[in-house]
Amino acid sequence: MRIGVMIGVKPWLFVVLALQLIVTMASSYSIGTPGVAWGVAEKAEWRDSRTIQRSYQDEVVTKIHALSDRFQVASYGTLSQDPEKYVMYSVKTKNWSPDKPCVLITGGVHGYETSGVQGALLFLQTQAEAFSEHFNILVCPCVSPWGYETIQRWNADAVDPNRSCNPDGEIVKGRSFNPEAATEESRALLELFKELDIPQWSLHIDLHETTDTDDTEFRPAKAARDGVQEPPNEDIPDGFYLVAQPGKTQPEFFSKLIEAVRQVTHIAPTDPDGNLIGEPVIQEGVILIPATFQDLGLCAGMTNAEYATLTEVYPDSPNATDDICNQAQVACIVAALQHIQTTQVDICSSKE
Repeated sequence: MRIGVMIGVKPWLFVVLALQLIVTMASSYSIGTPGVAWGVAEKAEWRDSRTIQRSYQDEVVTKIHALSDRFQVASYGTLSQDPEKYVMYSVKTKNWSPDKPCVLITGGVHGYETSGVQGALLFLQTQAEAFSEHFNILVCPCVSPWGYETIQRWNADAVDPNRSCNPDGEIVKGRSFNPEAATEESRALLELFKELDIPQWSLHIDLHETTDTDDTEFRPAKAARDGVQEPPNEDIPDGFYLVAQPGKTQPEFFSKLIEAVRQVTHIAPTDPDGNLIGEPVIQEGVILIPATFQDLGLCAGMTNAEYATLTEVYPDSPNATDDICNQAQVACIVAALQHIQTTQVDICSSKE
């Protein structure tokens, strides 16, 4: 007896409905009700289901403290999940001067992106002192310590720290990027920058990775959290790329960075449509996002830096290693500093 006849529908329609059900079930996240945005209970369930997978103390804090004889190391905040454990640190070059350009390097805004943290630390260990003669440099190596330990993109409140830096920003329906609520991580950074009172920053590089788990874990989780249909997966770019914002495409600057990184690792090729992660490529290895970093609540928009970008390393490439990823981050920072040194722009003043 045919099932289609049993339930009163044509067999082909039954097949279509069954396939739709399979797709829906396959794309359903393990927490919450499909189509319903998470409330407090679901966010708590998500947080409680995360586990510690590595040590912030051993892999990050110990390395930061080891720099204290060469740099000014300070804490600028703690996280309420465990204030003693999750202390956020800044590392500052000595002998700041109003005659030097001011540079900000941030890492670990997304805690799961390892080379953002370890690349920032490697820059401090190997390059920052040499450049301190010409620059005032501030590094915040691990903005999201809870996310680092649990290998998560979000913070413990299920908010993306790299969308939380402009919580009053406009939400544009259908836009690929939108700001989210403020977080402890972003508030602490804002207070730090307010205290420093830098009238003009020259450079801000925010170190990131694009990983396979963006598709397998975090896109499904975001759809479930927001109560929306999960979008189709995008091709994860196999290689390094940078992010530019409208009004500051700066082709010479970005070319210098891409060429420097090319000596360390491969640059991501475009997809068949000429895009990367759904965004247009404006020159090799550089995408242009739909609004400014500040409008979208990105960490790279927290200052008024003349030069600002996000790096994106692909650690899951068969051609990449942890060391290659870290070295790529350092190469990008060094190239940016050399470009500013050469062009002698953006002299800033600062307070000690």
